[in-house]
Amino acid sequence: MLKISNVEVTYVDVILVLRGISLQVEDASIVALLGANGAGKSTTLKAISGLLHTEEGEVSRGSIEFDGHRIDRLNPEQTAKMGIIQVVEGRQLLEHLTVEENLHVGGSVYKGGSKMRQDLDMVYDYFPKLKMLRKSTSGYLSGGEGQMLVMGRALMAHPRLLLLDEPSLGLSPVLVREIYAIIGRINDEDKTSILLVEQNAKAALGIAEYGYVMENGRIVLDGPADDLIDNEDIKEFYLGLSQVGEKKSFREVKHYKRRKRWLA
Repeated sequence: MLKISNVEVTYVDVILVLRGISLQVEDASIVALLGANGAGKSTTLKAISGLLHTEEGEVSRGSIEFDGHRIDRLNPEQTAKMGIIQVVEGRQLLEHLTVEENLHVGGSVYKGGSKMRQDLDMVYDYFPKLKMLRKSTSGYLSGGEGQMLVMGRALMAHPRLLLLDEPSLGLSPVLVREIYAIIGRINDEDKTSILLVEQNAKAALGIAEYGYVMENGRIVLDGPADDLIDNEDIKEFYLGLSQVGEKKSFREVKHYKRRKRWLA
């Protein structure tokens, strides 16, 4: 469904952020994109959704294809109409609107808007708490409720590819498990493809089929999620400490062999 080939991203014609990354998302799959702050994960999502163009960024090399069509030059409105919906980091709500009014905004993207009531019932089935709060002003929601709302708003647009940026950020372990259970349901029941950006490797790889690890704008490791979750280098990287208490990155792991997946 999604194919990123040897992509470089540059901001204001000067700052190189992505350095030749390649990755794929198969139809109806969940793919995890892992990495520390500043690795380039969010920039990757913005390059796919078109939000990059709103920040003076551009894909300066390589290509991004969705269902065989180039999308790296499209704006966010065009990619949204194709079914690519991004839930950005930080739970960007329309805080003066109610929960249900926020959901209506998401539904306005979808051409089949006449089925708004049916779509609301679908969202409330995934997130029963939102139904209880549907008349509440969204600016007063808790972090977990806000995350449910932005995900529900995205579902109202009937995404074919859902881009989730740090859905566990700032949530308690109990809420993280709840949110990830719902992500799994969305993928399983609606067959929605999901590209999941996370620092929480355990949670992301627990539901993903395949994973990529980014560092300094490059893909430095990838493989089936079951293999990655048991990888000692990943455990060490995300703990941030070696056995002797020294900070370490993938570049400093002597036995690690980088796998270059970008095109020649």
